[in-house]
Amino acid sequence: MTDCFAALGEARRPALDLEALKARFLRQSAEVHPDRFHGASEEGRREAEQRYSELNTAYQTLRESRSRLLHLLELESGARPRDVQRIPPGTMDLFVEVGQTCRDADAFLARRGSVTSPMLKVQLFREGLEWGTKLRDLQGRVNGKAALLEAELEAMAAAWQAAPAPGSADRAAALPLVRLEEVYRVFSYIARWTAQIQERLVQLASV
Repeated sequence: MTDCFAALGEARRPALDLEALKARFLRQSAEVHPDRFHGASEEGRREAEQRYSELNTAYQTLRESRSRLLHLLELESGARPRDVQRIPPGTMDLFVEVGQTCRDADAFLARRGSVTSPMLKVQLFREGLEWGTKLRDLQGRVNGKAALLEAELEAMAAAWQAAPAPGSADRAAALPLVRLEEVYRVFSYIARWTAQIQERLVQLASV
């Protein structure tokens, strides 16, 4: 497996400075951009294209928390996380609220779609604005949960700084991999919730 951290010269850790990561990617990718190798040999062009593709893949993997944590878990444990369906700790309230709110929003959208009376359409337009506010407020709470997790990842970085070097037999035991996997699963739910909320907001905006 390609180590995306190593590909960009980053130390393995759950939280990264995204602006610094972007600057590092742009600097390194500019050095091997295919446009700079028009006059090179076929082998030289192929190597540059391969390195450019590797850098791009590494950047896309590390720039987003969920994919970064999945990659870090694979590197440190040697396997992908198990497909566990249970709700991660501390997320049940949001899980229930997002599910119920989306079902209620769907019911409103179905009702709005069946109305033909101009007067009722005006009334439902106002109700639609209220639903938009509810969904955006809910997205704000989901974003707040994500922000708390990002802060936790920053705090976790100390464990990676203090851990034995990659490849050491004692490294995995020194890292909070169980909690990291839980955080990864919460980010997976956050991505799902965000997609569900945004889908309803788009439908509300369409008339």
